[in-house]
Amino acid sequence: MATLPELTLPELTLPQTTAAVEAAGPLDIEPLHIEPLPVEPTGFRVHLENFEGPFDLLLSLIAKHKLDITQIALAQVTDEFIGYIRGAGELVGDLSTTSEFLLVAATLLDLKAARLLPTGDVEDAEDLALLEARDLLFVRLLQYRAYKQLAGVFADRIADQGRGLPRAVPLEPHFAEMLPELLWTTTPADLAALATQALAPRPGPPQVDTSHVHAPAVSVRDQADVIARRLRRDGPATFRVLVADAESRLVIVARFLALLELFREGVLAFDQVIPLGDLTVRWTGAGEGDVILTTLTSEVGDD
Repeated sequence: MATLPELTLPELTLPQTTAAVEAAGPLDIEPLHIEPLPVEPTGFRVHLENFEGPFDLLLSLIAKHKLDITQIALAQVTDEFIGYIRGAGELVGDLSTTSEFLLVAATLLDLKAARLLPTGDVEDAEDLALLEARDLLFVRLLQYRAYKQLAGVFADRIADQGRGLPRAVPLEPHFAEMLPELLWTTTPADLAALATQALAPRPGPPQVDTSHVHAPAVSVRDQADVIARRLRRDGPATFRVLVADAESRLVIVARFLALLELFREGVLAFDQVIPLGDLTVRWTGAGEGDVILTTLTSEVGDD
């Protein structure tokens, strides 16, 4: 049987004192180099002379009229976006981001061109069409901002609601027994009353009372007869007394006109005791007979 030769291991001695460590000299240790992790981009930022910040903030300021579109160098914005896409690589260089920027950039370019047009009086249909196109471009910018904000709201809601799961198992029997029994308290009479209420004809719209618009005419001749009979029977009276029993304002007007007609016919007179005092009406005509008015005033209406 062959015998293996014995292996002799070299002794490993470690320094046990501080002096021995110092005598050994400094250790030659290579520094550890840690590669930084890639940082996810935070979005496209614009660096202009009059603005520096996120691209979305630039759109918001233009939409709120806080920044003039004519002061924005769109060529520089486009160059910065191209550099941003090339530097970001596959993280943001997708088709949706590029198409979104192209849409907004085209809208801003058309809006800037429309703003730079002459702002004088509109002389022909072509100038009017250009002004209308400028307004439509601004509306498109506002719509884009609104849609983007709404999309963010939907994304937040989807993210919040996506963490919830519906209950897929039925209720346990011992919990189901704790539910109260359903008591049917509605009677056939209640159902009949509900059906009657639901099928009853709806009242029509409220009607406007027009009776005061076409009020009946008041005859001045009839009111003259009333005044003549009252003055013959009761003697002199004031106008306030003569119209005390008037049913409406038209009757008062008719009696006033009747007094003027009777005064013109010479069958009554007016007496005033003191200046600016009440006029007293006194009958001076025949004691009996009908009153004949020769003037044309016959009726008072609501015209």
